[in-house]
Amino acid sequence: MQICIFTDHIGQQNFMPLSLTRPVDDLRIGILTIREKWLNWLQINHYSRLVVEYLSGEFPEGQIRINSDCLWINSRVLPNQELINRIEQLKNGDAIYIGETLAILKSDGTTSASHFNSNEVPKCSGNKVSGSGVVLTHFWDMLIHNGTEIEADLQFFNVKKLSETDTTQYFGSSPDNVFISEKATIEPNCTFIADEGPIFIGDHAVIEAGSVIRGPVAICDHAIVKSSARIGDGTTIGPVCKAGGEITNSIFHSYSNKSHDGFVGNSIIGQWCNFGANTITSNLKNDYHPVRLRNWKTKEYFEGGVQFFGTVMADHTKTAIHTKLNTGTVCGVSTNILSSKFTPAIIPSFTWLSDNGTMDYRIEKAISAMKAMMKRRSVEMNSEYESMIRSLYEQEKGSN
Repeated sequence: MQICIFTDHIGQQNFMPLSLTRPVDDLRIGILTIREKWLNWLQINHYSRLVVEYLSGEFPEGQIRINSDCLWINSRVLPNQELINRIEQLKNGDAIYIGETLAILKSDGTTSASHFNSNEVPKCSGNKVSGSGVVLTHFWDMLIHNGTEIEADLQFFNVKKLSETDTTQYFGSSPDNVFISEKATIEPNCTFIADEGPIFIGDHAVIEAGSVIRGPVAICDHAIVKSSARIGDGTTIGPVCKAGGEITNSIFHSYSNKSHDGFVGNSIIGQWCNFGANTITSNLKNDYHPVRLRNWKTKEYFEGGVQFFGTVMADHTKTAIHTKLNTGTVCGVSTNILSSKFTPAIIPSFTWLSDNGTMDYRIEKAISAMKAMMKRRSVEMNSEYESMIRSLYEQEKGSN
């Protein structure tokens, strides 16, 4: 069995600007990315995917093997045991729908390869099967389900429980619900509160002295939680991130830094972002009305009835000290926020925002800054990544 991951129109529209620099299946929710979840649930390692052309260098499409049946999987769908059970009963041509959404379709290798080469998903020619599960529609769905996905992802990690380790130098409640890699470092006087959900600490992660973590929380591989940090429930700190101050119900993708005091709540942060000291996100309106976001593509406002929502921050965005991110702010790729005022609803990609307004971030300067930050983490920008950024620059600046 093999899989091919596709993104439908809703996925293409609603997860920008995070999906400007990655396929939707590369979004992280819980401990793993969506793609990693499916590979683990299905116990396979071969995959292909349909991606837009400018992403295909950094995120290869792969290849479909004609001698093996293929599961076409919607990148907005999260796996669960019920879906896995239904997959086992599918015949070629059958499809699983969750509501009106095509979630999974099974096809033979030859048909799949033909459609893959045409950059299209096969049609359901067999039975339409009703399934149940999470279909991500908007950003807030990621935050709503992050805690339960942390718990679901734990089955794929072999880590010790806090109750099985030496607990003399840190404190915990529900120690059977705290899972710590043997390769992690826990400094003295840390507190783990897992009564309401599990806490996962990955390989080579460091929890510095005095930190308080309230589950469900995932601290991924090589992440650092700074001294006296407060990490609240529903939070994922992605690989090689630094987390300090107060963070709650937020997802940080890899290599992003919030080392200092300040508050980030109900927010989704991309890769290679940096928060200046005392940056604060507003996640609740003063009138308690539901938070509205602006669609990146259409610029239209929409709301989902959620009262708490902070910021969506795409890759390579940076804030100055004491930045105030307004409720529902959406920051594009490679934005620099220097304003002392509250931020607007949308900050376009490759933009500097100051009290004097906005100005374009020249592409050579932007790439130079990206390379400098990546070098600090011993990562070298390859030609495929640079080509992706340059193509995105032309695309984004041409649309504004």
